[in-house]
Amino acid sequence: MSPLSPEALERLVAALPEGVVATRAETLEKYRHDGANDPTAQLPLACVRAESTDHVVTTMRWATEHRVAVVPRGAGTGLSGGASGQSGAITLSTERMRAVEVDPASRTVVVQPGLLNAEVKAAVAEHGLWYPPDPSSVQICSIGGNLATNAGGLCCVKYGVTADYVLGLEVVLADGTVLRLGGRHVKDVAGLSLMPLFVGSEGTLGIITSATLRLVPAQRPAATLVATFPTVAAAADAVVRVGRDVQPSMLELLDQAAINAVEDYAPMGLDRDAGALLLAQSDAPGAARAAEVELVERAFEAAGALEVFSTDDVDEGELFIQARRLALPALEQRGRVLLEDVGAAVPLLPDLLARIEAVAARHGVAIPVVAHAGDGNTHPIIVVDTDDPDGEAKAQAAFVDVMAAAVEIGGTITGEHGIGRLKRDALPTQLGPEVMTANRRVKDALDPLGLLNPGVLL
Repeated sequence: MSPLSPEALERLVAALPEGVVATRAETLEKYRHDGANDPTAQLPLACVRAESTDHVVTTMRWATEHRVAVVPRGAGTGLSGGASGQSGAITLSTERMRAVEVDPASRTVVVQPGLLNAEVKAAVAEHGLWYPPDPSSVQICSIGGNLATNAGGLCCVKYGVTADYVLGLEVVLADGTVLRLGGRHVKDVAGLSLMPLFVGSEGTLGIITSATLRLVPAQRPAATLVATFPTVAAAADAVVRVGRDVQPSMLELLDQAAINAVEDYAPMGLDRDAGALLLAQSDAPGAARAAEVELVERAFEAAGALEVFSTDDVDEGELFIQARRLALPALEQRGRVLLEDVGAAVPLLPDLLARIEAVAARHGVAIPVVAHAGDGNTHPIIVVDTDDPDGEAKAQAAFVDVMAAAVEIGGTITGEHGIGRLKRDALPTQLGPEVMTANRRVKDALDPLGLLNPGVLL
């Protein structure tokens, strides 16, 4: 592509309201990195802070005319480099698109992508309803980003992931065409099922400008169980045992390194000597909740739990959940991290965790682990040792080997964070050449010029 002329960029600025397009370097610096803090991220050519679907359409038509790449961006909390700035490209931020409309009668909410997940939950809670997808970053991540990566979270072991709640989408394609898919109706099999193509496509097929989301009645108060184990292997065995008998509404794991990082960051009285901690909840109705708690306790004890504590106090339970949510920011205090997102079927969780430990030992790096253990989705967090001149190389090698370990046992290199730019090279190993070719055909059909988020996913 030939360099873009200043006059061409000025035409984009003139086509949109004042203040929508940012071109000053000090402003663009905010849009260089996402939550992955990829050191190769670059300063974008400009940032369009769209305030409406029309702004997105105008931007994409301009980008098509001038053959300029566009990097879609939500709140910038993504952890795979999917919204990293690219030199010569436009970053298109949806952070200003924040409309929300709740329809209690149909149990739906129509939201623009800039609204934060927590804000959606708060808006629907006023009507006695609940939007279940619950990433650890719930307070700072946007619905647009959740849709782009098909985010999961702490509740997905029972309630599913983002895609399970999408009834309708408005999407702007690379050439500025607007698609309106689905709606408030729950059942719809008219035409090809296009919505799933866009949910989880990381902004490579189109830019989501509105979503109609399914809601459920407000969650019942939950009972919380916390158990400590001598080893990660024992905790993993407990997860498998729980899965045979009961479906808790939450089942999370922290290993010893993660426990200690949380205690250093925000002391909560967690057992620093425990090899691992499991956090479980049951929100079953009435007497069924007590029965579920008992089954989980038995599974924990059968796996060799050192201590099991349970409470019906919602506020007390929330303190333990907060400890789990703090694991990543706590570990980030120790330096730059490479965050993995590998998963496998729950019966394979002990094998996956053992392989992660082996990778850490082989490369001589620290890999604390937190996990949505109930559905087999783990987050090994590789801490780069900046005091070691080979620390970066060791961390990168471990990053590759953790993904390889997941694929070797039939698992996945990403359960919810997406491929982004950081995992792109590992994707063909998991999918194989035939599936990669099919993916590229879909991309070519919807974005023939390759303008949307180049370098991501495919």
